[in-house]
Amino acid sequence: MYNDTTQAELDQVLVKAVNAFHQYKTFSLAQRANFMRTIAQEIEALGDELIQTAMAETNLPEARLVGERARTMFQLTSYAAAAEQGNWLEASIHTAVPDKTPPKPDLRKMLVPLGPVVVFGASNFPFAYSTAGGDTACAFAAGCPVIVKAHPAHAQTSTLMANAILTAAKKCNMPDGIFSHVYGAGFEVGEYLAKHDAVKAIGFTGSFGGGKALFDWANQRKNPIPVFAEMGSVNPIFILPEKVELESESLAKQLAGSITLGMGQFCTNPGLLITINSEGLERFIQHLKREIKSVSPAKMLHQGIATNYAEKLTKALAQKGVQLISQTDEEIEEGKGLITLATTNGKTFLENPILHQEVFGPYSLIVQCADEKEFLEVAKALEGQLTATLMATPNDIRAHQDLLNYIQDICGRFILNNVPTGVDVSLPMHHGGPFPASTDSRFTSVGADGIKRFARPLSYQNWDDEFLPDELKNTNPLQIWRTVNNELTREQIS
Repeated sequence: MYNDTTQAELDQVLVKAVNAFHQYKTFSLAQRANFMRTIAQEIEALGDELIQTAMAETNLPEARLVGERARTMFQLTSYAAAAEQGNWLEASIHTAVPDKTPPKPDLRKMLVPLGPVVVFGASNFPFAYSTAGGDTACAFAAGCPVIVKAHPAHAQTSTLMANAILTAAKKCNMPDGIFSHVYGAGFEVGEYLAKHDAVKAIGFTGSFGGGKALFDWANQRKNPIPVFAEMGSVNPIFILPEKVELESESLAKQLAGSITLGMGQFCTNPGLLITINSEGLERFIQHLKREIKSVSPAKMLHQGIATNYAEKLTKALAQKGVQLISQTDEEIEEGKGLITLATTNGKTFLENPILHQEVFGPYSLIVQCADEKEFLEVAKALEGQLTATLMATPNDIRAHQDLLNYIQDICGRFILNNVPTGVDVSLPMHHGGPFPASTDSRFTSVGADGIKRFARPLSYQNWDDEFLPDELKNTNPLQIWRTVNNELTREQIS
């Protein structure tokens, strides 16, 4: 239905984006915010057509999509408010001291937009991480035009969202090229965009293979650019001895819900449960097996994800030393995910890196360590993760300080006695993590701090006040918070 965008067409899109950038970067924070709020209104105006289209393309239920649409609109409006507030600009000023030897210059610094940003739509979130999702909202807030490559699994849904953005752009008198929407079933379109000189940054949510390819292409350029790729993880849950002994049943119920939520198709799905052999662990496993069995399989997002899950699951279960605990035993139709729980020992896990890899779907592996020493060794062996979770009593925490110190080095979000699924859209949220969870652990793809990904610092030295950006003028006309001579203030500079 949708033909791949040709290179000639991509070149036209990129020329327009560059021209739009030189106009849009001069637009006020209020103008950017108004544009983003108008996009949210246009998405709402799509009504039931958007929901029904997404249901047909993704197999996601109506309630999930209605909630995700609301989240997407909230991202746009909350990031708009953050853009207007201006804290993300990190404006700082040191006024001149001319009688110092040597004279101290007037220095003023703030973040400025990078340029055209390419965003790749995610397969598992057709709204919130796709066409009008968080990456697009952050780029608009930062002052950057956006080129979205539609995910081929929900191209029609992506087109509806793109049309909403274009309608909003027209209503807000945005420059031509502020937003473009392109298609590509294979990797060729993505590679061409990643390597093009006009593109200044990339936002991506998806597989490790896809994100790493974009990262490599972008860094092979004559002028390398940042790639902000969120590539998923196994999100280990460390279950400490006293916790499992005292709360095995409630813990099993809590974790079963997280493992099977959305048929495991969240980048924060807990794929590893790491613990130490004990009687309490045996009870926990039986409770978890029962809870897992009570969940009915559902269709996965699309056949590509279902096929990939089946292949990786088969590979994981075929590894020496892995035992199946529970799996959906009913006959299921094609496209549904087998809900699966398996186990192995710590020694096997440490010796087999295949078991460390994400199996995207309703699968989790319990790693049963022989003792405290092996427990710590497993923690040390893990790669970067989006999240890591500690299930522990206060006594457990006091007794395992070394473990905590190692865990916090491998994750972007450290959770205590809660589950990783469910990513709150707020300023304190960090959705990212050390490689291979993401390509830059310093930045988040959720929350208004994500705006900073698409901006860079620019320092102005000895400029007359009238020629400075409003954000840095003495009178502070925007009334934003600034660090002036090492003090945070909204006051004018006299």
